[in-house]
Amino acid sequence: MKLLHQVLKKPLVTEKTALLKEQGQVVVFEVAREANKIEIKQAVEKAFDVKVDDVNTMIVAGKVKRVGRQFGKRPNRKKAYVTLAEGSNIDFFGV
Repeated sequence: MKLLHQVLKKPLVTEKTALLKEQGQVVVFEVAREANKIEIKQAVEKAFDVKVDDVNTMIVAGKVKRVGRQFGKRPNRKKAYVTLAEGSNIDFFGV
């Protein structure tokens, strides 16, 4: 098994993910591109001491950006939508 910081890169905290967390116990993480659903589930359960019901993943294509006449592309990234079991909670800010 990979180390936790190799699987989970960072939590994605946006308005959309805040609404998902309130409505359906869904937390969103940016994860390593090579991580699979089983590794993501084990990493979240171990890191936050919660029970995970389901993991959905998606690869977000990097945007093409331009600086002057040069074009470049941002790297692709992978997001994981983690559904927590009833009674489980992850609080990122401790408020």
